Amino acid sequence: MATSVVPQVPQKVGVVGYGRLGQSLVSRLLAQGPELGLELVFVWNRDPGRMAGSVPPALQLQDLTTLKERHPDLVVEVAHPNIIHESGVQILRHANLLVGSPSALADQTTEQQLMEASNCWGHTVFVARGALWGTEDIRRLDASGGLQSLRVTMATHPDGFRLEGSLAAAHISGPRTVLYEGPVRGLCPLAPRNSNTMAAAALAAPSLGFDRVIGVLVADLSLKDMHVVDVELKGPPGPTGHSFAVHTHRENPAQPGAVTGSATVTAFWGSLLGCCQLPSRPGIHLC
Repeated sequence: MATSVVPQVPQKVGVVGYGRLGQSLVSRLLAQGPELGLELVFVWNRDPGRMAGSVPPALQLQDLTTLKERHPDLVVEVAHPNIIHESGVQILRHANLLVGSPSALADQTTEQQLMEASNCWGHTVFVARGALWGTEDIRRLDASGGLQSLRVTMATHPDGFRLEGSLAAAHISGPRTVLYEGPVRGLCPLAPRNSNTMAAAALAAPSLGFDRVIGVLVADLSLKDMHVVDVELKGPPGPTGHSFAVHTHRENPAQPGAVTGSATVTAFWGSLLGCCQLPSRPGIHLC
C-alpha cells in the first residue's frame, strides 16, 4: 500500500510542469499527500492558464525564480529538459531536485553544473527511472564490471514523437522505420521527450554512459496505443565462450499521440515517494 511509504519528516513538494504527468502527480499529492507526510506547496507551468480551474490559486507559482519563498524540500521537474538546462542549478540552491527529463543530462555542461551545484548546496539530484525496466540489475552488473554493452530500443506510433533538429523532418517509410540508431548522447537533443528511458539507462551504466549506451528510436505505424521498450544487455563470456545476456520487452499502454505511457505515470509516483525517504546527499542518483 502507498500509505506505508511515509517520509521520516514532512516533505514540502513543488511540481514544475503541468502536462499529463504533472497533472497526475498534483492530483495524487492533493489527495494522498497529507497522509503520506507530503505537502504540495506550488505548481508552476510555462503556460499558467493551463492550471486555471484545476490547481488551487494559492498553489499556482507564476514566477519560477521565486520558488524559494515556498520553502520546498523537493522540486519535481516534469516539464521539458530545457527547465533543467535553464533552472536546475537555481532549484538545487534551495531544494532537492527530482528530474523527470533525464535527457537533459546528455548535455555535459548541464550535468557538470548540476554536480557542482549539488556539491555546493548539499542537495541531491534524483533522476526518475521512468519506463526503464531492470534499472537495479543494470546498475549492479555495471558496478561489478560485468556490463559490456547496453542497447535500448523505443518504438511507438509517429504521433507519439516530439522530434527536433534533423529528426523533425524525418521521412517515415513503410510500417516500421528506424529514425535513429547510435549513442544516446546524440539522440537526446533530437528527441528530448522521447529519449528519457535511454538517458536513464546511460545513468544506470556509468561505465558506458551516454556515449556507449546505444539508443534506437523506431516509428511503428501499428503501435497507435502502445510504447514498446526493448532493453538488451551483454556481459563477459563465460567458460564456454557464451556471453551473459538479458533481453527485456516492455509494452506500455498509452493514449494515442501521448508522450508518456500509463505505466510510466505510476512508476514516476513511486520514484517521488522513494526519493522522499532518502537522505539529502550530493550527487546524481537514480530513484
